[in-house]
Amino acid sequence: MNERQTAFQILNRIERGNAYSNLVLDAQLKQGNVGSSAFITALVYGVTERKITLDYILSAFLRQPIKKLRPEVLTALRMGVYQLKYMDKIPESAAVNESVKLVKKNGCAYAAGLVNSVLRKAAASEITYPDKSDFIKYLSIRYSCPPSLVSHYIHDYGTENAEGILSSSVGAAETVLRVNTLKTDTAHLHEILREQGFETEFGMLKNTLTVKSGGAVSACKAYFDGFFHVQDYASAYCVEALDLHPGQIFADVCAAPGGKTFTAAQIMQNRGKIYAFDLYEQRVKLIADGARRLGISVIDAKVHNASEALPELYGTADRVLCDVPCSGLGTIRRKPEIRYKDLTFVDNLTELQYNILINASKLLKTDGILVYSTCTLNRAENEAVCDRFSAENPDFERTDDYRTLLPHKDGTDGFFFARFSRRREFKPSGLGENKRG
Repeated sequence: MNERQTAFQILNRIERGNAYSNLVLDAQLKQGNVGSSAFITALVYGVTERKITLDYILSAFLRQPIKKLRPEVLTALRMGVYQLKYMDKIPESAAVNESVKLVKKNGCAYAAGLVNSVLRKAAASEITYPDKSDFIKYLSIRYSCPPSLVSHYIHDYGTENAEGILSSSVGAAETVLRVNTLKTDTAHLHEILREQGFETEFGMLKNTLTVKSGGAVSACKAYFDGFFHVQDYASAYCVEALDLHPGQIFADVCAAPGGKTFTAAQIMQNRGKIYAFDLYEQRVKLIADGARRLGISVIDAKVHNASEALPELYGTADRVLCDVPCSGLGTIRRKPEIRYKDLTFVDNLTELQYNILINASKLLKTDGILVYSTCTLNRAENEAVCDRFSAENPDFERTDDYRTLLPHKDGTDGFFFARFSRRREFKPSGLGENKRG
């Protein structure tokens, strides 16, 4: 199948069904016989994340509103403009002619002339962004982000940081590998991957490598041999905050797909006990399968709803990680669809996050460490939840300042974590209560 046709089909599925690009893309690529997966991936992610900007460019050359175009025609136009403006190695003639072929092949031959005309005009013009006097509109168009999300970032983190977050949200995010120290070391893995066709560099944290070229790392022999797992630096910082040691008991209450759990096991030298919980059986299976691939034997992966009590483990864990479900506003560079969501869905998250934190805290021993974390940039889900926990649970104290990782400053996904310690022995008499005395 033609690579552009494959990308076209994926983008149409995303547009029609509000599906996640990574899931649709992975499913399509696994079918094989699609050509260059790198080109398809770049096109799918690029068009998805730049949708607002692409529509802004197209609108200058269309007589009718964007919304009146048939979805297939709009997808072909977006793909064409993206290739013209953001893929330097694609000849102008290929970007235009292949887009015309797409509408002809997919039941929209009537629009071939329109597509040809619009894309040729776009190719001959420079992008002119809105005037900065309306700064929210400018940022929205420049970085393809809805005005509501632009306003949110400005409100929570200030104008300068908001633009930094948005500028980091477009373009490919780097792939970071966590070296499995139970099987190898960083220098050895660097050499193994070089022999398998990958160019890597030593990362900014110990036991990490960044991938510079070579394709999908999840398809190489080193991956199947269990020499690494993929993990952004933000997650690695979060695990470091737990101050783990071999022989400890550690509970990860929202663990799937398991990256932080695996890193914890490696830091613990595969000694001690790790409870890894998740709500769904298929996601627990991901943890168990990953542990087997990496040669980790201390992980006990089980189905459990983290918002419910787990009294059999009360007061038993030296360390607890509470990486709660969140809005994901720190990961829009990896999951571009998140930027287009209605932010009102966040309103239902904060109470769930707080309940999970309460139940997770009951697992901790006296003087143990509890880490609350999210992969979002939203003070309501981050500082506000932790402030409430501190106010309502006097037997816990915050051991450090809150930590917010910003993509443009820290070179990571957007991330938040806070660390707490239990000051006195947990008394399980008030099982149904959120407050302690």
